[in-house]
Amino acid sequence: MTTLDRSTPDAGDVAQATCGVTYTITELAQEFDITPRAIRFYEDMGLLTPARDGRNRVYTVRDRTRLKLTLRGKRLGLSLQEIKQLVDMYESPSDTTQQLNAFLAILQSHRDQLEQQLEDIRITLAEIQQHEERALGLLAEAGQTRMPER
Repeated sequence: MTTLDRSTPDAGDVAQATCGVTYTITELAQEFDITPRAIRFYEDMGLLTPARDGRNRVYTVRDRTRLKLTLRGKRLGLSLQEIKQLVDMYESPSDTTQQLNAFLAILQSHRDQLEQQLEDIRITLAEIQQHEERALGLLAEAGQTRMPER
């Protein structure tokens, strides 16, 4: 799957879905290289809803897929609320137009934010350069010719 889209699931997901495969929290944590605490946090946020077997959590292929999509969303810089909205739409039987429009709006918002941060960084770097040039000029006036080590 790519990002948070409706492309085909992994071949393993399809095969496992038909076999009733389940996972423990430890298995998922190891597979995705995250902590069980992170998985419990995603549960608290409503992203995962495992069944219970006594005190143990039992995760289905659906939960595994939702976790995979959640982690992909995090890598994209999406908030958990945005991820939940998109993952919930991913599972809805309705038309994908709503999901795609929401996804595009979120991506545009993140693009705008990153472009603003980039502009802020450019401005800050220009200000640093001006301060460096001024400090070098003052050092030259004072007879110092070398800049301090970084």
